[in-house]
Amino acid sequence: MASASTEKISEKARRRAEKYGRKRMAAMRGENVPLTLIGRVRFACRTLAILVLLIALVPLHYLYRIFAYGSPFPMLFLRFTARIAGARVKIVGTPLKRDVFFISNHLSWIDILALAGASGTAFVAKQELSQVPVIGWLCRLNRTVFVKREHRMGVAEQINALREALEDNWSVTVFPEGTVTDGQSLLPFKSSMLSVLEPPPPGVLVQPVMLDYGENAEEIGWVGEENGLHNAKRIMARKGTFPLTIHYLEPFSPEEYHGRKAIAAKAREEIEAALVAALGKPLRDFNHTVEAIRYTAPDSSFPLE
Repeated sequence: MASASTEKISEKARRRAEKYGRKRMAAMRGENVPLTLIGRVRFACRTLAILVLLIALVPLHYLYRIFAYGSPFPMLFLRFTARIAGARVKIVGTPLKRDVFFISNHLSWIDILALAGASGTAFVAKQELSQVPVIGWLCRLNRTVFVKREHRMGVAEQINALREALEDNWSVTVFPEGTVTDGQSLLPFKSSMLSVLEPPPPGVLVQPVMLDYGENAEEIGWVGEENGLHNAKRIMARKGTFPLTIHYLEPFSPEEYHGRKAIAAKAREEIEAALVAALGKPLRDFNHTVEAIRYTAPDSSFPLE
């Protein structure tokens, strides 16, 4: 009887996984996947919780800014917003507090909420994120520098904005893959945004960061042609919570490496080693072509991003 019961549960789990897999693939192709009734309820409850948090903390932020600079409330707001969205963040290692340039892998808009909540860092993120309702505004509170990946003529302007953010916020995070991946892959690092480190500002260190969503990585990842709003709704409508481990790796001085490409290579080497250790297996190729960063997937049958 116990064996039959176990087989019945396993079959139910298998069917659920297959159903979810079909929905996930549809989302990656850019198709609209309607939320279930209970999914709508979860999304509404989480959205309401964020609005309550917003009403409570944003006035405190602007009140604080009357008397002092460097309000802690955006960091608290983003930290608790990540938690409301379902992330249970664990920090491994020690993030530097100031004069630091974080370099991280990138899977989701949740990354920004969690990293900002952990360290108060400012960011460089893709322009599409600025168009996600509420999330884009939250990122602006924390001085996110939005990058148009196809706008190569604006790189100098973006670097200037990045330099100002580094000077004002003491810490800045970049996602040098230039896009989001699935937690099983690591794309080549684009070093253009590391130009701010040529030459490095006095006293600034580079600290690699590895983000690990565990077995939920592919579910959480914002890949393919899924738009930002759809992804946000899908994540906030999901059942339960998910772990996110932020690994702050050993910092190094950019002065010890000659140029941004060498700095990018060193950071990627450290992140790759940490990700392989966390997964317990070699990384795989990223199976989504991303034309904006000139990446072609090994199998062209996968959707474009």
